[in-house]
Amino acid sequence: MSTAIYYFSATGNSLVVAKDVAWGLEGVSLIPVSRAIDEGGVEQYDKVGLVFPVYMFGLPLIIKDFLKEAKFKPGAYIFSIATFGGMPGRVHSLARKILNRRGIDLACGFSVMMPGNYTPLYGAVSKEQQEEMFRKEKVRAKELSQFILEGKRGIYEEKPFLANLILYSLIYNIGSLGIPGAASGFWVKDTCIKCGLCAKVCPVDNIEMRDGKPYWFDHCQHCMACLQWCPAEAIQYKKSTEGRRRYHHPEIAQEDIRS
Repeated sequence: MSTAIYYFSATGNSLVVAKDVAWGLEGVSLIPVSRAIDEGGVEQYDKVGLVFPVYMFGLPLIIKDFLKEAKFKPGAYIFSIATFGGMPGRVHSLARKILNRRGIDLACGFSVMMPGNYTPLYGAVSKEQQEEMFRKEKVRAKELSQFILEGKRGIYEEKPFLANLILYSLIYNIGSLGIPGAASGFWVKDTCIKCGLCAKVCPVDNIEMRDGKPYWFDHCQHCMACLQWCPAEAIQYKKSTEGRRRYHHPEIAQEDIRS
């Protein structure tokens, strides 16, 4: 039975989860969602997984686009895994709703806590806290692999329901409208070393180097990859990120983000 896991990951959290779950399934193709949207090919797989971070208690826009456009194999077993730093949001309910409108079923949806990485609101947690989360993620990934391997259905992890519903309604429905243009808030300090890494890790090619410094276009996913991976910490977002601790998963290299 052929299986593919499509991932969207900026700091490596979702990619690590995708890799660990795939290891338990064996013979799985790991594919960036951005490539799937450009190249297709989803319809060849019997099992299709999506691994992505929670955005504003909802889905990243690129994941919404994938769910609306991907051509799934009839009867394919589709599962979602969301990584989150605070609350799991309503990601699986939204994914089910999008798929159901197409006559497609979401078999199950899981949520895995990982270190938060939205620097405009907070800095990275301590190394000790990160290590504890990494340890729990490894155990969790094995459990999810077994559940998926057996083709089970019916679990959608989104508690607490009422809080998620309220926050989703207040924040995601409005805030997500501004995501494509969110890049206008990025700016770069004079400490920029003109390495171009920000453009290389951007999962949707929203950055171009001009005169050695990054220029952002208007199809941003607001994933913060450019800010988190900047070796000089020169990239900032509005007035809130300067001096805050950055983060990317230690198991993931910059080359992995778009491979």
